[in-house]
Amino acid sequence: MREEAIRVWAFALRNLLMASRNIFFLFELTFWPMVGVLSIGLMTRFLRLSPDEASFVLIGTMALSTVQVCQLDVSYAVLYDVWSKSMKHQFLAPIAVRHLTVGSWLVGMARGLVVFTLLAALAWWAFGFNPLATGPGRLALFLLGCFLTAWIVGVLVCALVMLFGTRAEASAWAAVNLVLVLAGIYYPISVLPGPVAGIAQAIPLTYFLDMFRSHFGFASEFATPLAWGFGLSAAYIGFSHWALGAAINRTRRTGLLLRMSE
Repeated sequence: MREEAIRVWAFALRNLLMASRNIFFLFELTFWPMVGVLSIGLMTRFLRLSPDEASFVLIGTMALSTVQVCQLDVSYAVLYDVWSKSMKHQFLAPIAVRHLTVGSWLVGMARGLVVFTLLAALAWWAFGFNPLATGPGRLALFLLGCFLTAWIVGVLVCALVMLFGTRAEASAWAAVNLVLVLAGIYYPISVLPGPVAGIAQAIPLTYFLDMFRSHFGFASEFATPLAWGFGLSAAYIGFSHWALGAAINRTRRTGLLLRMSE
């Protein structure tokens, strides 16, 4: 257990050090998320939405920023090595996929929690929306759902980068936005066309958003959203880690691992 913890902490520490040297670190944590909440909040005022309707949209906006920040940290687990061309050196070390992803995810959760706290304070002060009104337990479950979704998307992005190299870098920013749009961050998935709504029901975050919004006066669209959310998350976490392991093995066989290194 001690060796496992050391290996996980090594990747967590690496992400922390790299983030501290990144000039855009504060923009990811403060500027863009706060701009998002302010712009959406002001839009709800302009459209004269009711407090309940405004809370529906603001919950989605806060989930968007939280998932994005956490997911980027997981994606950075591979992207940092791609950008520094040190991919082969990383996989010469006695590590497994779980050390790589869990260590990065821990840092992502810490950063996501900071973002959510800042946005919650801003939404409360500027628009009178208090996400803590549901109680700490429900809020913790909602945040855990956001972090699990970010972990899954981040690991799948890592797999794409290992398969296609730098050509797949854009997926680190594009994939999570597609998932969030389908999950219904600004609207219930019942407004989506039938086939698209079916895809939305396969996304864990859909159920966590539904659960959290149900405590702000909105009727739940699912009978047991938490069971579905955590069940799908467990299945996708297993699949995404298998996909990343398979991608690494293929990269070794094809020689792409060496081409992404110096």
